[in-house]
Amino acid sequence: QVQLVESGGGLVQAGGSLRLSCAASGSIFSINAMGWYRQVPGKQRELVALISSGGAIRNYVDSVKGRFTISRDNAKNTLYLQMNSLKPEDTAVYYCNTHPRPSDWGQGTQVTVSS
Repeated sequence: QVQLVESGGGLVQAGGSLRLSCAASGSIFSINAMGWYRQVPGKQRELVALISSGGAIRNYVDSVKGRFTISRDNAKNTLYLQMNSLKPEDTAVYYCNTHPRPSDWGQGTQVTVSS
């Protein structure tokens, strides 16, 4: 089991940038693929970025390709999401978790993009 704490969200204007972090406790972080997910009220949680356990393979949902970059530091048990050229439609609560079988969800971090 992995415990997850997300941080780095905030309020930013359209076109701005944020960097999210996810601190993971537990010894199995480095052997799991990890994902960043986001959720807006009334909608299902959406996987937006995925990274393999070693970091060599990264995949993104089409709506964030070219703007978001997922990375990880297995020595620090930390996952990152660099978000550039933010749009109002990126507004959501962002979560990290293992993939494909999620652990318990953390509290998430709110990202709000104003137009």
